[in-house]
Amino acid sequence: MPRAPSPSIPEKEFLYSSLKQSLRLDGRNTLEMRTPTLTFGPELGWVECSLGKTRVIAQVDAKMVKPPPERPLEGIISIHSEISPMASSDYEPGRPSDEEVTITRMLDKVLRRSDVVDKESLCVLAGQRVWHLRLTIHCLADAGNMLDCSCLAGIIALKHFRRPEVEVVGDEVTIHHPSERAPVPLSMHHMPYCLTFAYFPDTTIAPVLDPSRLEQRLSAGLLSIALNAQRELCVVQKAGGVPLDPDEVLRIVDIAVGKVKELDGIVEARLKEDWAGRVVEVL
Repeated sequence: MPRAPSPSIPEKEFLYSSLKQSLRLDGRNTLEMRTPTLTFGPELGWVECSLGKTRVIAQVDAKMVKPPPERPLEGIISIHSEISPMASSDYEPGRPSDEEVTITRMLDKVLRRSDVVDKESLCVLAGQRVWHLRLTIHCLADAGNMLDCSCLAGIIALKHFRRPEVEVVGDEVTIHHPSERAPVPLSMHHMPYCLTFAYFPDTTIAPVLDPSRLEQRLSAGLLSIALNAQRELCVVQKAGGVPLDPDEVLRIVDIAVGKVKELDGIVEARLKEDWAGRVVEVL
């Protein structure tokens, strides 16, 4: 599959001149992110997240396994991500791109290493049976900022998921079907969200939040910040060669705090709406 051509010189000049006037091609303000669109599947733990035309599907499934001997009291969480070739002509099957590697590493830091899910709550029988959660991220369309969209889809899928109820008698473990007993939500410590800011070679251009594909390709560096609604900073990752002063990083963190609160409100409202609809269907 041929790779997408690099932006032309007129495209670069037009974008840079627009950004100098604090104008973006899609009409947003420099620090305005695209409103996420969330679609939940029939199964708990399946969600499609869209930021504009950037589309990502996240799915969580669980199975019972034997824990590793070094961590007999903790469940296992694994994250797998892939960018479909139909997302953009830049991606080829079987050959992970630099962006795909970056997304996979950031997902691991934000969703696994920051202890989003209480792993001890996934233990069923110490040293013998624990839950293994597998989060799969499919990137379907790349219109810019797939990282934030993937992190958002992943955290919502974990929040939306319910594991089967389990009964332990002695060494015997019984897994109850959802029709017999209501499935159980995951025990989550917090819900971190990732926000990405793009910086440009011309330092007179202000950074932009949630860059489009063209903005991302013409940027000189990206600063990704993951934090939760409780103002707890989880991950700060900088990609690119643009030097940033500590004061600038703190300024961006303050901006991200307000944006995360707005995002958390949207997510919680959509989760409540979906759950209310499922309760009505059951009744």
